[in-house]
Amino acid sequence: MKISVVVPVYNSSDILPLLVDEVGQVLPDIADEFELVLVNDGSPDQSWEAISELAKAHSWVRGINLMRNYGQHNATLCGVREARYEVIVIMDDDLQNPPREIPKLLEKLEDGYDVVYGVARKRQQVWWKSLASRIVKRAIAYVMGLQTVRDIGAFKAFRAELRKSFESFHSPDVLVDVLLSWGTTRFASVIVDEAPRTVGKSNYSFFKLIKVSLLVLTSYTTIPLRFASIVGFLFTLFGVGVLTYVLTIYFTLGSIEGFPFLASTITIFSGVQLFALGLIGEYLARVFERTGGRPTYTISKTTEK
Repeated sequence: MKISVVVPVYNSSDILPLLVDEVGQVLPDIADEFELVLVNDGSPDQSWEAISELAKAHSWVRGINLMRNYGQHNATLCGVREARYEVIVIMDDDLQNPPREIPKLLEKLEDGYDVVYGVARKRQQVWWKSLASRIVKRAIAYVMGLQTVRDIGAFKAFRAELRKSFESFHSPDVLVDVLLSWGTTRFASVIVDEAPRTVGKSNYSFFKLIKVSLLVLTSYTTIPLRFASIVGFLFTLFGVGVLTYVLTIYFTLGSIEGFPFLASTITIFSGVQLFALGLIGEYLARVFERTGGRPTYTISKTTEK
């Protein structure tokens, strides 16, 4: 088996030597040929310098430097497209996914699956981040239409031939997991151990997780628009009911104390309208970004040039 391990890198200069060392201990035992592709996503620290030194010291390490920070999924897509071998493994740069767990993914892959996720036995996160992450992953799984995998994660292995299904994809809004679902429905998962973070801190804040959720729901599905339509229809029925009530009171009692009732009704309808306009605005923003010509990523240099 020939394996490419792709790692998006951001502010990880201190941990990269340890990452390369651990990957180098695992891959020779499970692969005939292998490589480690490190994609520097515009890190402001010395990550690119560290990658360059590691590539000089190890012939199986390749480095790619992006012109600026494009995002984790964009950098991952770059590495996936540059990978040379038949099986691609994606993992984070923080070593919370230990390289020693890679054989578990490959073993499951050989059972006939095209994509295998490594699901952590126990998440090493604070409760609120774990909850938010779980919600985002469930949303991604729903958009992908997956019933077998519910815990989508960065640690995964898949067959390189799946790249054919998204080779023409050039949007700046990237979700690698959704792109993989364009080429197959044979997904699976295995339980893996997760190590605590020993260097640095997570780059995902609460607001960034919200941004990812909006990206999932407005870039790859029309469900929010349909939801807005349903809500609008229900409130139209509510408005008809309110009108019927007002007319009934007027013709039976002759008058109705209307200001509090009218004010609350206007507030409800205004809120629904703004909610629907906000959803439409999100979709228009995605159209603007995709038609504006902004690239998915741009490679500045590689360690091979």
